[in-house]
Amino acid sequence: MTDITDRHTNVSDLTQRVQRLLADIPITDVHTHTFDPAMGSLLLWGIDELLTYHYLVAEVSRARPDMDIAAFFGMPKSDQADLIWNELFVKRSPVSEACRGVITVMDRLGLNTATDNLAEARDYFRNQNIGDYVNTVCRLSKVNDITMTNDPLDPEEYVCWEQGFDRDPRFHAALRLDSALMQWPAGVPRLQQLGYRVTNHLDDATFGEIRRYLMDWRRRLDARYMAISLPPTFRYPQADACITTLIRETVLPVAQDTGLPLAMMIGVKKLTNPALQLAGDSVGKAEIETVERLALDYPGVRFAITMLSRENMHELCIAARKFANILPFGCWWFLNNPSLIREITAMRLETLGLSFIPQHSDARVLDQLIYKWEHSRDIIGTVLAEKYALLPHAIDDKTIQRDLHHLFGTPIAATAGQ
Repeated sequence: MTDITDRHTNVSDLTQRVQRLLADIPITDVHTHTFDPAMGSLLLWGIDELLTYHYLVAEVSRARPDMDIAAFFGMPKSDQADLIWNELFVKRSPVSEACRGVITVMDRLGLNTATDNLAEARDYFRNQNIGDYVNTVCRLSKVNDITMTNDPLDPEEYVCWEQGFDRDPRFHAALRLDSALMQWPAGVPRLQQLGYRVTNHLDDATFGEIRRYLMDWRRRLDARYMAISLPPTFRYPQADACITTLIRETVLPVAQDTGLPLAMMIGVKKLTNPALQLAGDSVGKAEIETVERLALDYPGVRFAITMLSRENMHELCIAARKFANILPFGCWWFLNNPSLIREITAMRLETLGLSFIPQHSDARVLDQLIYKWEHSRDIIGTVLAEKYALLPHAIDDKTIQRDLHHLFGTPIAATAGQ
């Protein structure tokens, strides 16, 4: 029997080997809110964007409860960034994951993280060429395959696709469904502007036009999957729920006919505190029976699922054991904290083996790829090494590389041949 000293030595050795090999594994980031650099101002980057990220807006509203949040949002972005830097990084130690992320990015770029002002950081970014900077971020993060979130109904983004641009081969599209389908009929006017003969009424003619929209833009974007963010109250089947009807009559038939996966991000409660704008969303527990029933009724559709509630993540693991067409992915939003990433990764390895996607960055700012992947790689690699150490036989580097490619190199992609 291996004694405890040998086991600890084995874990330490395996952890070092896994982390060394993982440092060279190209990362596939299956879900971000970044954009191809050719799409101009849609791609957010730089120190002011990092500091005004909505996680930090929520945090500074707690540090400064006396602050008029409406007045804060009325300030120039650079002034917002200065205020956040002063409150969360100068007056307090930046120990939250969102603050630590900014520090990691600055440190990897060679910037002073102990400064009381942002002059050096702003000078650095002012002198960057976006094409070269994208290369820098990809090199530091090890990410070479990035899936965007794309909404043809967004006027600014629509212009990019309509005019055309030379696409960076590292950036891939995903067709986002929220603005077209959620809060129906809010999306009707924009769909009509794009030439789709929809009406406010959910009838066969409107369903057919929505399906045409999905098919058209799937092709134009060369989308890897369709994606939708859903509240914890989403239910299937539930005929009297508008979004359920739309998904059943339009999205699922397209997914069946094309082999295009459907990514469902479930559990967000929109604008719990509207004054905080994007920072005002919250979390709720969903019903896993909805996911199970979808997987049962549509065995030919691949459902990529992430859920916002910690409790739902355990239920999702069990559901995925029962349905091979459920693919759990990532530690989304409020679960993207080191302690929870460790717990969820261990649970998934113990329950599903290697048949899941352990992380996605959900990055809204390009620079976040650096910290979100560095922090996650360290945790996921360590948990994997601990599982290797429990096996009685030796694990060679070739085996580790194989497993890492399974975990970090898998896109949410359409079925081969579609």
